[in-house]
Amino acid sequence: MDMTGWQAGRIGQDTGRPAAEGLFRDFAQALRYWRARRGYSQLRLSAESGISQRHISFLESGRSQPSRELILRLGNALDMPLRQRNAMLLAAGFAPAYRERSLTDPELAAVRRALDFMLTQQAPYPALVVDRLWNLVMLNQPARRLMGWLLNLAPGQALPTEGVNVIRLMLDAHGIRPCLPNWQEVCADLLHWVQREAMADGPGSEATRLLESLLALPGVRQAARAVNPDSHALPFMTVTLHKGDTELRLFTTIATMGTPRDVTVHELRIESFFPADAGTAAWFQAQVCPDGASA
Repeated sequence: MDMTGWQAGRIGQDTGRPAAEGLFRDFAQALRYWRARRGYSQLRLSAESGISQRHISFLESGRSQPSRELILRLGNALDMPLRQRNAMLLAAGFAPAYRERSLTDPELAAVRRALDFMLTQQAPYPALVVDRLWNLVMLNQPARRLMGWLLNLAPGQALPTEGVNVIRLMLDAHGIRPCLPNWQEVCADLLHWVQREAMADGPGSEATRLLESLLALPGVRQAARAVNPDSHALPFMTVTLHKGDTELRLFTTIATMGTPRDVTVHELRIESFFPADAGTAAWFQAQVCPDGASA
């Protein structure tokens, strides 16, 4: 199978560059954006941050310039993602406060071991680790086997862990979409995650570019508009996979790392798949292999 089509959609996770892009002209614009994003009045932000309303007004108008410590306090009060706190610091002329290490960095070895453990424990069911833009970082063997089967990969042709955007893989007509009878419902749910990141990052960001590229896929924009999220009877959305005589029904959980101080760690998502019915559970049990190890 030609994998170049859906691999080309990978955006983000570039190495060797700062942990945040300068998405704002200056600090005042960044502060106004994030206060509005959180729906805070200047009075509410003053109460949350311990900074006077008058000073916040001066900061937003550009009449006052912030210190590094004040920016970090505001970032905490506004519950901003670490990447966006770095962006606000950059907008004010300061260096980023939070590093963005590679997961292969020796300082993140304990994180890598924890992820390996969680992926292995999820067997015989699939599990993935993705970044905030759903670029694939790690996956366990059940996930690798499932994707290889759905994508008709040739024997010995492994799904790469680099260059794959999981959402594009699901929604691209050359990816898993032909195996998704309820792909429109899945589409609306997946786009929600990217839209949330795009709203947080603002215009011109990596998340915005990813969203635009996904909406440009044939049928995706129309599918997202057609779904009525209030019409479902189940308490969770199932992902239905159909190939040949096999139909699998799965639901997912998403976990994050606690108390992160690194941009990479803060943005990791562990998506675990569980069977929604006994037939799906039996199918995965039959696929068990002795190692069950993660990639």
